[in-house]
Amino acid sequence: MSAKLWMVRAGRGGVFADEFVRDNFVAIGWEEAGDPTAVRERAELVARFAKVWPEASEQSRFQGASVVFRFVNELAVGDEVITYDPGTRVYSLGEIIGVATWTGVEHRATRRAVKWKGSVARDLLSANCRAKLGSIATMFLVGSEGATEVRGLVARPEGAAGAAPFVAASTAVEQPATEVLASIEEQAIERIKDRIAGLDWEQMQELVAALLRAMGYRTHVSPRGADRGRDILATTDGFGFKPPRIFVEVKHRPREAMGAPQVRAMPVGSLVDDRGLFVSTGGFTREAYYEAERSQRPISLMTLDDLTRAILDAYPSFDEIGRSLLPLQRIYWPID
Repeated sequence: MSAKLWMVRAGRGGVFADEFVRDNFVAIGWEEAGDPTAVRERAELVARFAKVWPEASEQSRFQGASVVFRFVNELAVGDEVITYDPGTRVYSLGEIIGVATWTGVEHRATRRAVKWKGSVARDLLSANCRAKLGSIATMFLVGSEGATEVRGLVARPEGAAGAAPFVAASTAVEQPATEVLASIEEQAIERIKDRIAGLDWEQMQELVAALLRAMGYRTHVSPRGADRGRDILATTDGFGFKPPRIFVEVKHRPREAMGAPQVRAMPVGSLVDDRGLFVSTGGFTREAYYEAERSQRPISLMTLDDLTRAILDAYPSFDEIGRSLLPLQRIYWPID
């Protein structure tokens, strides 16, 4: 019988994904409820949650306690685990190799040791698989067919063609309305990133220029084959006489992270107030961030996740060019 595959989220927005992979573990929070590693009855955790969070709904407390209980008692040594990094748009697959341990560290207090096997880019997964894995439930069981797709793509990263259809068998507890809304928001962001990643290089360049215009800049987009080391020049006056001038480099390679050499080679201008903006849909290496920090001229690095969230903030001010490249519709949701 094949091992189970569990999704374990690396915090809201995947903020701990890099730490999970780097330090070989997955973890959950709710540290205020104390060490759960010796608990063998779900009711004990439910009682702890009721004492620590009396203002929370009964459903919310039961959901949190259930996640902790399953992480400690149902996630077995030998089971597989997957987690997602929205910054790099990569799912990492590993095997649980240790029992639950308690650290008390904020938001990742209870841990399981993991031996990571490999990773797969989100763009290689089938659309149905991406949709089902988009839930922000902290932990849930992935269906067998979905597990087969993920395992197959990790084994042969370029094997997207012919991937098996995905059917989820999530056993997550029904979410409260606020959690449902948060889940919809996160799934919407991932679907928007999917759409942006599907643009060609010229369209990506125009989308970044549209974002800058929505933020109050005038833009000059370099023509194909003649960018002379930059893709976009953004200024406040349209001529470049009034500081700051922003020199923008756009690299649209969804599966290739930019490194320190690319950041070092980026032309930023010679004036004191010149700035650089490096947009890479494949993300950046850790060395690239170090290089940007050491640069004599300020350079900001923008990943696909950063770009998407900036677009959502500025979208009401987007012009027709930007809206035609990325058509979005606002929805309204009742809140308590």
